[in-house]
Amino acid sequence: MITGTTRLIAHLGYPTESFKAPLIYNPYFEKSGIDAVVVPMGCKPEDYPSFLKLVFRLSNIHGALVTMPHKVTTMGLLDDVSTNAKVAGSCNAVRLGPAGRLIGDMFDGEGFVRGLLRKGKRVEGAEVLIVGAGGVGSAIAASMAGAGAHRIVLHDDNAATSAGLSDRLKTYYPMTEVSIGSTDPAGFDIVVNATPLGMRKNDPLPLDVSRLSPSTFVGEVVMKEEITPFLAAARARGCAFQVGTDMLFEQIPAYLEFFGFPTASADYLRSIARL
Repeated sequence: MITGTTRLIAHLGYPTESFKAPLIYNPYFEKSGIDAVVVPMGCKPEDYPSFLKLVFRLSNIHGALVTMPHKVTTMGLLDDVSTNAKVAGSCNAVRLGPAGRLIGDMFDGEGFVRGLLRKGKRVEGAEVLIVGAGGVGSAIAASMAGAGAHRIVLHDDNAATSAGLSDRLKTYYPMTEVSIGSTDPAGFDIVVNATPLGMRKNDPLPLDVSRLSPSTFVGEVVMKEEITPFLAAARARGCAFQVGTDMLFEQIPAYLEFFGFPTASADYLRSIARL
């Protein structure tokens, strides 16, 4: 039940038809007795800068989830942003701080890393290959560095994209060795597909799976199907792996903490979601 005391979390993006967050957060709020609700709000890009400022002038606004196509634009509209958001160059969560300041963070990479750690994979000191240096790849790279990865090798078909991410990582995480390389997965502890390859039926694999060691942990960001062709091939090699939706569910506890709500496990959130 939405009442006059309900705290609103705006889910900002365009279009809204594919939004999944309300089907995860709202069942959790209901079962936990939390007087809050996630509300999809479709906002076109040309209206977004002014709308974001206005929505945070509502007396009952608590925060915002930000999705495409607004994650990058949001960065220039905030008063404070986290280091991970600075490295990623994008933001997917905003809350009100002291004196009405807008504070932003990025949780895609946090969700990915939390999933690895919960599966017992050590990130500290690891050698990591990330194929795809766009928004999600940048977020994962930032969180990998923040978790203490020893070396991160980046590959993206757009050289400028990988170079930009490399520079940001070196600026904010100087203790992590960062370089730009090929898609060859040999010798890495963790290999991540952060490209859209796997979304379409006839997509090629993002890398040469025959070069994967069975001891390598493989991560996927594509959520269209649980076991993508890339994960199926890695599994056949004997690799442990993480599916794309794990990144989604593992980041929600981090969101809840960011917004000041009681947290929950990813498994519990999966069990009550109405997807």
